[in-house]
Amino acid sequence: MALKAVLLDFNGVVINDEAIHRQLIEELLLEENLRPNPQALAECCLGRSDGACLKDLLARQGRVVSKAYLEKLIDRKAERYRQVLTSLGELPLYPGIDDLIYQIRTADLKLAIVSGARCSEIEAVLSLVKWGQYVQLIVSADDFSAGVSKPAPDGYLLAIERLNQRFTGLALQPVDCLAIEDSFAGIEAAKRAGVPVLGVAHAYPYQMIHRRATWVIDHLYELRLDWLTPYYSPVGQNPG
Repeated sequence: MALKAVLLDFNGVVINDEAIHRQLIEELLLEENLRPNPQALAECCLGRSDGACLKDLLARQGRVVSKAYLEKLIDRKAERYRQVLTSLGELPLYPGIDDLIYQIRTADLKLAIVSGARCSEIEAVLSLVKWGQYVQLIVSADDFSAGVSKPAPDGYLLAIERLNQRFTGLALQPVDCLAIEDSFAGIEAAKRAGVPVLGVAHAYPYQMIHRRATWVIDHLYELRLDWLTPYYSPVGQNPG
């Protein structure tokens, strides 16, 4: 096997926008005459799609909504997210993301984003960064029904399938990829898909991520892809 592709989570890995998402979800709940609960927000939302998050939050307070109504809530949040982005003087990107993209390009690796965010939200950020053009594939919440979210492996499996469709002869397998995640749900999704996963301790303490991920670092700027070469070389050990 060989490292051929890096599959990046988005919120919590590329951009530090969890506080923005939390605020927007709280606003939606208040507009639904429901009181936000910080513990419920953490349990239902971190690392999961907006659809799965909102569906569970509403259900916890006895509110069952139709698929169409849920989509309206998600669309409303996505539009507000884009508005917030345009009002920011500087995007809250995690330090080290520029260098990581450079390392991926230098090593001639494929680059995909696998996220529970809406594609419009991801594209809004990518349009504002210089390296956005180098993202070759986006797998987002728009590719699945509202109930499908990490920790299900569907996003990672779809990313591998689409990269193989786009790049003839790539013959990409899960063990040829590196997933980079910050949440328990995201790490579990990658592992279920058979993808080695590097956890970044952005959302949880190092020791908690260490128990779940194949590798772990405190900060994104610490990552050097050449550290992982022995694990992906034909004579290296299989991390999965």
